[in-house]
Amino acid sequence: MLLGPLLVLLLLGGAPSASAHATLASTDPGDGSVLGRAPDRVTLTFSESVGLRDDSFRVLDPGGHRVRTADAGRADGRSDTARVDLPADLGEGTYTVAWRVVSADSHPASGAFTFSVGKPSATSAPVDVGPSEDPLTATLHKTARYLAYLAAALLIGVAAFVALCRPPDTTGLRRPLAAGWWTLLGTTLALLLLRAPYEAGTGPADALDADALAGTFTTRPGVLLLARLALLAPVALLLIRTARDGRHRSPWATATDAVLAVALALTWSAGEHASAGLQVPLAMTSFVLHLLATAVWLGGLVALLTTLRTAPDAATAARFSRVALASVTVLAVTGVYQSWRGLGSWQALTGTTYGRLLLAKVALVALTLAAAAVSRRWTTSLATGATPARQGERQRDRERERDRIPEPILERVPAGAPLAPEPSTPEPSAAEPPTPEPSAAEPPTPGTPSTGTPSASDALRRGLRRSVLAEAVVAAVVLMVTTVLTSTVPGRAADEAARSAPAGGVLPASVTDVPFDLGDSARGTVQITLDPGRTGDNAVQAVVFGPDGALAAVPELRLSFTLTDKDIGPIEARLVDRGGYWSANTLTLPLPGTWTMRTTVRVSEIDQVTESRRIRIES
Repeated sequence: MLLGPLLVLLLLGGAPSASAHATLASTDPGDGSVLGRAPDRVTLTFSESVGLRDDSFRVLDPGGHRVRTADAGRADGRSDTARVDLPADLGEGTYTVAWRVVSADSHPASGAFTFSVGKPSATSAPVDVGPSEDPLTATLHKTARYLAYLAAALLIGVAAFVALCRPPDTTGLRRPLAAGWWTLLGTTLALLLLRAPYEAGTGPADALDADALAGTFTTRPGVLLLARLALLAPVALLLIRTARDGRHRSPWATATDAVLAVALALTWSAGEHASAGLQVPLAMTSFVLHLLATAVWLGGLVALLTTLRTAPDAATAARFSRVALASVTVLAVTGVYQSWRGLGSWQALTGTTYGRLLLAKVALVALTLAAAAVSRRWTTSLATGATPARQGERQRDRERERDRIPEPILERVPAGAPLAPEPSTPEPSAAEPPTPEPSAAEPPTPGTPSTGTPSASDALRRGLRRSVLAEAVVAAVVLMVTTVLTSTVPGRAADEAARSAPAGGVLPASVTDVPFDLGDSARGTVQITLDPGRTGDNAVQAVVFGPDGALAAVPELRLSFTLTDKDIGPIEARLVDRGGYWSANTLTLPLPGTWTMRTTVRVSEIDQVTESRRIRIES
């Protein structure tokens, strides 16, 4: 498993492009375009298939009022497109199109762009492009997702522990099995209720909207959650049999458990990153194996802790040690593949949120493996009845004993001397060591009760419990990071979004993100596009994003450029608010070099923030 990070790095080079979150590939009309006549429709094309909502499009006129449009549909029946027909009486001015869709991996995506009919509006009213994400709904949804993962790990892992490790008494495992089942039931119901407000970006109160809930039942994420609920009924019956029969369960019951575990894992696999992008069938299989291996390991740790407290058994601990090793092997293989698929480039490992979270997960996994190695040593000690230090002493004693064994008698007889007849019953030689008497200190056969004192046996179990507890706690944190990873834009998708051509179809030569402080620990970002990013005339577009990543309206935005070593500037870019973004049609930069770009954002009527960035302008 420790080779996993190295293999990730080796596999990152030369990966083909793909994405898991939907990114906007193009729009028709293009962003910022000026049309001679009003278009009949608006068409969006995405990097992958997307789900449409009733409010997938909001078209706003130059005054900020909503334009009545038809229902959203598809272009030429393609699932990676969204289209809406426009009325024929659009007047002159700048229109804003706000869109919101659901990616194939169940996460919502949104954005906005503008186009003008006749000529751009001279002045623009403040435009509300709709909600991006409600913080409370997002927090509740993420919490429910994490608890659902944790409950599945507990449920599947404890059941696997009973089937594979065969503890002598399963009475103490009934409580974690019941806790896992009820928690998974509650979190699945919560996710089902929160689905509609999560997709719409509204508050949790909208979860009680009957129409929105009915609409959830027809979407793929809703269907998967309903399937998970349906699977919990037969799972409950098998858990009752597991708690009753314990280690004496039939092979048929064990096989049924395995089928239900795979079915439960598929309800996650079909709605997460694995269901979209590159190599979907292989990715979904890898996700299922990864989730099951995590469950067997993490849930098994909880079961082992419970067993050590209620019915300690060295043979059970030894069997789980072997099961955990197999789980770690599966986690390593599937983790490397998923990392390669999600990252796609070296830069994404440190240059994206997904990559940094992945590095944190690798570090935590390494810490978990260190705790697992300690647990394995304590397990061996419990099986042999000796502490790790005592095991080392015994090994050294055996080596010294071998050194004291004399050479064979024939090697010490002089050449040509007659050999004495071999006695029928050989007498023990004085040089030969006497056969040691059995001692209580000798290790018993693994799996048999220890012959050591009760205090020594209790000390071994306490040491094993502490190391297993540490391993379980760190593994739970790893699962939390994994949950965040599944809702984070993968490195491939982030890289593709950054490299995507803008709506007009021209690849920008210079795109700079300028973070700025909004106060109260909140930060926004201004994304500045300089086209073509070379000497001479340039077009400038600036888009302001709030802390939640949604478009933000600010009272004023100023931009200036200075070439200090040539004593040129500041050259002001006369930005105009276009209703959703700021732009300047002409900015002349006369010389190549490294220019200082100063961005001033007025965040209120009295407060403003200025940030500087150095950009390279080629000739």
